[in-house]
Amino acid sequence: MYVKKYLRDLISAGLERGREQGRLLFTELPAFEIEVPKQAEHGDYACNVAMVMASQMKRPPRQVAEIIAAGLVTPAGVLKKVEIAGPGFINFFMEEAYWRRVLGEIQESGRSYGNSDMGGGQRVQVEFVSANPTGPLHIGHGRGAAFGDALANLLAAAGYRVEREYYINDVGTQILTLGRSLAFRVRELLGERIDFPEDCYQGDYMKEVAATYVKQHGAEAGGLTEEAGMAELGRYAAELIMAGIRKDLEDFGVFFDSWFSEAELYRQGLVEQSFASLRESGHLYEAEGALWFRSSLFGDEKDRVVRRQNGATTYFASDIAYHLHKYKRGYDLLVDLWGADHHGYVPRLMAAAQALSLKARLHIILVQLVSLLRHGVPVAMTTRGGTFVTLREVLDEVGKDAARFIFLSRRPDAQLEFDLEVAKQQNAENPVYYVQYAHARMASVFRQADSQGIPRPQAAATELSRLSLPEETELLKLLANYPEVVEGAARQLEPHRITYFLTELAGQLHSYYYQHRFISEDAELTQARLLLGEGVKTVLAHGLGILGVEAPERM
Repeated sequence: MYVKKYLRDLISAGLERGREQGRLLFTELPAFEIEVPKQAEHGDYACNVAMVMASQMKRPPRQVAEIIAAGLVTPAGVLKKVEIAGPGFINFFMEEAYWRRVLGEIQESGRSYGNSDMGGGQRVQVEFVSANPTGPLHIGHGRGAAFGDALANLLAAAGYRVEREYYINDVGTQILTLGRSLAFRVRELLGERIDFPEDCYQGDYMKEVAATYVKQHGAEAGGLTEEAGMAELGRYAAELIMAGIRKDLEDFGVFFDSWFSEAELYRQGLVEQSFASLRESGHLYEAEGALWFRSSLFGDEKDRVVRRQNGATTYFASDIAYHLHKYKRGYDLLVDLWGADHHGYVPRLMAAAQALSLKARLHIILVQLVSLLRHGVPVAMTTRGGTFVTLREVLDEVGKDAARFIFLSRRPDAQLEFDLEVAKQQNAENPVYYVQYAHARMASVFRQADSQGIPRPQAAATELSRLSLPEETELLKLLANYPEVVEGAARQLEPHRITYFLTELAGQLHSYYYQHRFISEDAELTQARLLLGEGVKTVLAHGLGILGVEAPERM
């Protein structure tokens, strides 16, 4: 229903009316906030516009608020009253009948209720996960995958054209190290006694890669040395590991529009092209036999090497070329999701983006680590070690929906503790079960109605005034606010807001269900409550869809 937008337009019109009458003098309308008060007695919404404009008008805030309130003109059935409170807040109390209109809007919009055209079709690329192909995805990658996918869904719901991309780091020392790791494991598998180096990838998954290699190459697998063919072996292992990563992501409900290989940057000469762009603008220089980028000019703590003395380019050089290439593909906004351990890398990439005039279009979000408890004991995670917990293990233990919902239950920059036992419970302690059960509960109500021959309600023919209880009004308010929740979450790139909203809506629904019957001998009341239930069910399904979580009909 976009109630805040309605009130914003109402206030703006009131301000203009006050200026035309000579009661308010201002040159431009500043930004002001419309929020839901923490205390119900302060109304449905409160606005700080009078306090924001008081200094410009050289009047006390309360006086400005009174002038604005006097100039508000609304049709009947919208505002019950307007009050001035505190230092100059304008509090709005909406008519109960106004909230009931949302049920007709939801029924008319159907599954698209909550979608908007805010994004105006702008192109957005969300690049996420992008884990190195040197080991399987761990639980931390799972959090990034859930966040990136939900963010892409959220932006799409808000009217953006979204593309998901996975960047594959398949060049450099790590691939050679991967090749060495495979060579040692193959030799070990063939009976040779090996003192496995600590700087190689230690996990058992390398033994599985070695077994596959031996099975495919037979007798030719013997005779590998540490020096020969490490790059080729590394690429072989990386491809095999990437196949496992793709499968894990698919089972997690995450699909990408494109998989971009770092090696492609070199095949297309994109790294040298990015050097040319930076050199032309005077941001590259040579010193000590290496090529440097003047990142300190753009807020980084020091300049950075992009090509070493031996002629090898750095990971940073690849990242510069990659982001320049993304920019040239015509996106209006680039969103990168990185692990929190990349915090120190942000200033140098933002420096490069500024040097290439990309800064306004690049947004980097850091996703904090996940603390996983198993039997009350923290589980260590390290890609090279053999003790990390994989995303696959978590999926097998708790399932896709529970994992995604819990990953999305907090801001990405907040630490997250993942309780495996809670995620497996079939009760209100499990947050995803709590929300999914609300949807399934309403589906059950409609199956019951169908079995009794009760017709599905039609908003135009339903006596909505029968929804007069305070708890019914609270449910209606939540439903009415949902589209603005979606837009706000998309604007701030914060899908966890949807998780919070769904949890609150589910809680209101469960409480209402325990106190009141949806189906009764009162046919008129039954139709009104079924329409309310239909609205709740529709919004729950839409929100769960953004999170990539199923909305079950039965549980």
